[in-house]
Amino acid sequence: MVGFVRILVAITLLVSVYSVAGTTRHYEFNIQLQNVTRLCHTRSMVTVNGKFPGPRIVAREGDRLLIKVTNHVSNNITIHWHGIRQLRSGWADGPAYVTQCPIQTGQSYVYNYTVIGQRGTLFWHAHISWLRASLYGPLIILPKLNVPYPFTKPYKEVPIIFGEWFNTDPEAIIAQATQTGGGPNVSDAYTFNGLPGPLYNCSAKDTLKLKVKQAKTYLLRLINAALNDELFFSIANHTLTVVEADAIYTKPFDTETLILAPGQTTNVLKTKLKFPGASFVMSARPYVTGQGTFDNSTVAGILEYESSIPMKNLPLFKPALPPLNDTSFVTQFSNRLRSLASAQFPANVPQKIDRHLFFTVGLGTSPCEKNKTCQGPNGTRFAASINNVSFVQPSVALLQSHYSGQSEGVYSPYFPITPLHWFNYTGTPPNNTFVSNGTKLMVLPFNTSVELVLQDTSILGVESHPLHLHGFNFFVVGQGFGNYDPNKDPKNFNLVDPIERNTVGVPSGGWVAIRFLADNPGVWFMHCHLEVHTNWGLKMAWLVLDGKLPNQKLLPPPVDLPKC
Repeated sequence: MVGFVRILVAITLLVSVYSVAGTTRHYEFNIQLQNVTRLCHTRSMVTVNGKFPGPRIVAREGDRLLIKVTNHVSNNITIHWHGIRQLRSGWADGPAYVTQCPIQTGQSYVYNYTVIGQRGTLFWHAHISWLRASLYGPLIILPKLNVPYPFTKPYKEVPIIFGEWFNTDPEAIIAQATQTGGGPNVSDAYTFNGLPGPLYNCSAKDTLKLKVKQAKTYLLRLINAALNDELFFSIANHTLTVVEADAIYTKPFDTETLILAPGQTTNVLKTKLKFPGASFVMSARPYVTGQGTFDNSTVAGILEYESSIPMKNLPLFKPALPPLNDTSFVTQFSNRLRSLASAQFPANVPQKIDRHLFFTVGLGTSPCEKNKTCQGPNGTRFAASINNVSFVQPSVALLQSHYSGQSEGVYSPYFPITPLHWFNYTGTPPNNTFVSNGTKLMVLPFNTSVELVLQDTSILGVESHPLHLHGFNFFVVGQGFGNYDPNKDPKNFNLVDPIERNTVGVPSGGWVAIRFLADNPGVWFMHCHLEVHTNWGLKMAWLVLDGKLPNQKLLPPPVDLPKC
């Protein structure tokens, strides 16, 4: 009997350790071409496992993921697990030439990482050139077993991932724009889960339809995977309750409309309904602040309740979305987002700051090559920069160069902490709009607490820039319009329950202040999530050095890490 009890205790301990350690989940991603038809245009596109959008990855907090990516196409490939912190596992982060060389044709790489201290809606996407136009999918992190949500348990959970459809190959579009120095052609449609919906030519059959039950609570996991557009979203006659943003629980609040920038996710509860006995359109269209061309169209899906009445006999309600340039709504919505900041899910905002940094973000130009005609402003090439440094992509991976001690000639560790030339950032722009070029990193000792102010500029016009930071979440402690005032603005910072996220919109003609703790050793990309701006150079990288303890050091590179 004693022996049996010992065995039982041992099994119980093993189970408890196993539940803490999590499960190992295996996925296979085969990168392959697939013919896909939308808007009566058939295109051979790069996909994962022949699916558009790609497959859903589901894990629990604490799980280890082993995702084998095999490249069967002629393009180089990398995959980024957007929002996953990658604690000490930067080799699995995915941005090409930052944390890894690309996976070449016929090669494989296993992305190996553990989800630590995170739960919620994220997504994965390609992180090289414009391939994320078709290579993307949901990444759902469930709470640990038997850990409830801090809100009403939903009857059902539904991911809705926003995307863009191009009738022509996006790789050809950006290649042409890079050659001419002009702006790239825009998309032909927006999509919900790959479907454009009935407002587009030839697309009534390609419409997302959600069938729901009356009086049931649904959790909608909204993801903006669009290439170049921030999007408003609404469901006619419905109030939605926001409960999470970028996989961080929020203080719940009700809204009829949401705004999501590319790279952002938001979870909402759908419970409240006005005027049942009908069908309801859910739609999304762009929020536009820049002066360039954009895809001025609307994606629509249908929400229908179980009913004995045939759908064609029911009235159809359509939502009213804000005007395309409604910065006022975007500001009000952003200001309503607050971290839950509970005992179980605290908001650990850095209170004492080691490094105060000020980065300008915006567009600019580069001179046209000799004996060539360029299609940017006044015959130049479009460019973009952070602190007037337009990032030059290296030909080898930054993380490998750092780890192997062979960084000379690959990158400079002297990214400027403030702009080299001060001017009235949101006022009359300077006559000289040229950017400087370089591969510069901001170096931070382990556990440095950082406050970073991101300031939009009026060079080539003010514009909203959704900035994404790899390897970290950050707290959005303040934002405003005009030029940031270091003497007055910090007095209004929220250091109690600011929203914590991985992607934030720098307001058009304004600034945003974020705080984070550099507790993750490695090289971490930060860039505008409007893909065209990333192409033009609106990106940089942080180098966080190892700490002194063994668990504060970057792990060695995996044996199958791709070579350049």
